[in-house]
Amino acid sequence: MSKVEDLLASKFVCARCIHQGATVQRLAMTGTGLSRFVEFHPYRYAFVSCTNCGYTEVYNLEILKDRDDLGTFLDLLFVG
Repeated sequence: MSKVEDLLASKFVCARCIHQGATVQRLAMTGTGLSRFVEFHPYRYAFVSCTNCGYTEVYNLEILKDRDDLGTFLDLLFVG
C-alpha cells in the first residue's frame, strides 16, 4: 500500500459505529471521450471500508497525493 492508503487505513474512524480501523482498496476509472478508448485511467479513488460494519467512504487520490500535511489533515477529518 502507498503512504496515503496506509494513513487512511490507520486514521480511519467509522462515522457509523465509531470503530477504528479500515481496509483500503484503489479504483481507477476512465473519463469520457478518448480516454475511454485508449484505456487511460485519469481518475483514481481510495475506498476506505470499516473493518467492523463495512461502512465505506470514498477519497479522491489526486487531491490527497501531494499533501505534506496529510496526517494532520486526516486527524482533523476523522476526529473533528
